[in-house]
Amino acid sequence: MIEFTHEQEAFRSVMRGFARRELAPHVERWEAAVELPLDGVASMAALGLFGIVFPEQWGGSGGDFTSLCIAIDEIGQVSQSLGITLSAAVGLGANPIHAFGTPDQQAEWLPQLVAGTRLGAFGLTEPDAGSDAGGTRTRATYDAATDEWVLDGSKAFITNSGTPITSIVTVTALTGPGEISSLVVPAGTPGMTIEPSYRKLGWHASDTHGITLAGCRVPAANMLGAQGSGLRNFLAILDDGRIAISALAVGCAQACLDLSVAYAKERQAFGGPIGRFQGLAFQLSDLAVAVENSRNLTYGAARLKDLGKPFKQQAAMAKLYSTETAVTATRVATQVFGGMGFMEESPVARFYRDAKILEIGEGTSEIQRLVIARGLGLPVG
Repeated sequence: MIEFTHEQEAFRSVMRGFARRELAPHVERWEAAVELPLDGVASMAALGLFGIVFPEQWGGSGGDFTSLCIAIDEIGQVSQSLGITLSAAVGLGANPIHAFGTPDQQAEWLPQLVAGTRLGAFGLTEPDAGSDAGGTRTRATYDAATDEWVLDGSKAFITNSGTPITSIVTVTALTGPGEISSLVVPAGTPGMTIEPSYRKLGWHASDTHGITLAGCRVPAANMLGAQGSGLRNFLAILDDGRIAISALAVGCAQACLDLSVAYAKERQAFGGPIGRFQGLAFQLSDLAVAVENSRNLTYGAARLKDLGKPFKQQAAMAKLYSTETAVTATRVATQVFGGMGFMEESPVARFYRDAKILEIGEGTSEIQRLVIARGLGLPVG
């Protein structure tokens, strides 16, 4: 069982109160609007959540990665949409600039990203290059006359890319044969078109768009990291992101367990509460075990990262197990609630829709199994 420090437990208490007091009352309205709630983002920013893991020199609090996971977990228990907004903004928006940016790049973009007044996006996935991230087709051609890179291509399913407060989109592109680099494209750059928002199964209150790049010019100084290091750097970023998505999945599963247990105690049928039936009680018992295992895997991986130890394998295990547990949790919860579980007025219906993407984003379950198998030394392709 994972034991948190006194400071982490205190932070969890703060986050739980914040999520239930400041976010939960508005979640259904935000979901119905089918757009990112800027007031919800502003509330999270005011609490300093976007700067938890970043140094004080950029306006952050210099906290640990475990605390970020705690925040995502607790927010995810009331809103998966806002949980992924925070996770993506920190891990995919700001973290690449902090990890690989030059001092000038950091000074230009990090302060607002860390403050949460602006959001960054991560343009890796393409229509024909999802799990196969190395299949990038977007190209960047260097124009020596202007000292600029000219981008042409498209990106798909990019979180936080089209909000009114999006400041940058970092994209991967081919800069030579078999050479993938990453470039920072400021929002509003001519030639970068943010496509209409997707109609999604879940995460209705999160921002997700496709992006088209056509003759999009950025200064050569916008190269993020060394030329040719883009794919390697971004895959390293994804290891962090897998733990964060795992924390979001823990929040989803925990919420479904809590809602189901409460309903099983109060819903009367055949002369008593439905929780007295073993067919239901045993399912919830199994779910409680799975949620506990998910939490231990998630925070165990986060702790390894905080200690500076290798965590790739543990991140993949946590992401695989926790996300599949979340999907199971939503199915069980919907069954416990019966007809009410099929109604949109029930939170479990929203969690049911939100959960499936957890097994897909930041690396599918199949990719996690591939990573784990390779970690075992198996000769898988």
